[in-house]
Amino acid sequence: MTETVTYSTLVLTLLMMVGLVFFIRASTKDRIETLTLARPVAPLTLLQTLTTHFEERAYTVTAAEADTQRIVLRGRVRPSLFLAVFLTLLAAIGGLCFALVLTNLWPAYGTGFLGLVGVAPIAGWFYWQGSARDEDIILQVRPEASSEDPTRPSATVAVTAHRDELIALEQDLGRETKKKASP
Repeated sequence: MTETVTYSTLVLTLLMMVGLVFFIRASTKDRIETLTLARPVAPLTLLQTLTTHFEERAYTVTAAEADTQRIVLRGRVRPSLFLAVFLTLLAAIGGLCFALVLTNLWPAYGTGFLGLVGVAPIAGWFYWQGSARDEDIILQVRPEASSEDPTRPSATVAVTAHRDELIALEQDLGRETKKKASP
């Protein structure tokens, strides 16, 4: 193998390692989004439904402001064992690839480079430490712009939470709607 091929492989492997580091860092990132729910029910009824849903998912009410019709819930997010193991495995494979390229460049130090695989559990530890945190969910009633039928109640609530919680909420509300629709 020529030196040009070896050094270009080293550069590509270094780029892979940079991507791996950013992937591991992104695993602990907050993914907070806002979902706006509009339902043909009274605002307080919708707030109660949402509060009950999140309390069933181990969140507790920490603040309820009646004047602004805003509720804040807090819960503890647990890290995923699967993701911790997965990130450790990815880091081990990346470390092994990097060690093999370095071994080709400097064969005298080959066994020492294999020690890079031993650094892989740091990725799982980093994820485990960074993803275990308290998380807030904010429920805020938004005023209706206009209503076609003033006698029919209508509510619009903005839910600010982690993306996974919003997905679970949409699924739960979808099941609830299907239950009501079926005779």
